[in-house]
Amino acid sequence: MTSRDFHTRLPHPCLAGCSLPGNPARGRDSVGKFAIGLLLMTAPAVAQVVASKPGATQRVAFAQVAPVRVAAGKSTTVELPFRVTRGYHINSHKPTSELLIATALSVKPPTDIAIIKLTYPAGEDRSFPFSPGDKLNVYTGDFAVTGMVRAARTTPPGRYRVKGILKYQACDDRACYPPGQLPVAFDVKITKAASTRPRRNPAQSPHVHP
Repeated sequence: MTSRDFHTRLPHPCLAGCSLPGNPARGRDSVGKFAIGLLLMTAPAVAQVVASKPGATQRVAFAQVAPVRVAAGKSTTVELPFRVTRGYHINSHKPTSELLIATALSVKPPTDIAIIKLTYPAGEDRSFPFSPGDKLNVYTGDFAVTGMVRAARTTPPGRYRVKGILKYQACDDRACYPPGQLPVAFDVKITKAASTRPRRNPAQSPHVHP
């Protein structure tokens, strides 16, 4: 099993029942042994996929950000910084193949608060020993996802917690690992909406003349 098997969602084609040239029966026996061996090899990987929920070993870290301040009825920008552990890389948000697992952030803000226009950085095209003939678009080191925080005008002033999940797949120079999920959270502080009443000029005294 190569690292590319973990990098993509495609199963090995011989699991569908292909035969080997020469002796068909021998081919079927070989395929059966191959399938059993593959299942034995992938059993630990399946366990790791199940375990790669929030709280499992992470190869990406989220840096806490200061509370985002925004007035009710207004919007502001938030930048969410991440760091890939040294020696690893993760697929970018737009990998070179649709078969690769893209890095993606999903957020669930409280009622009356929206996180919109998530923007991901461009990745870096690199080749690796496990697939030297291919260029993969990846993130390494530090990267940030930006978005807009929009508060409805009816949002009561106060502090709100926004939670999310960064989904990614990490690899090193030799192999790829089961997809991971990194919990993300930051606070939004809603302030009172600015008054929209028109400003009235004070009445002019009738005794004042130009």
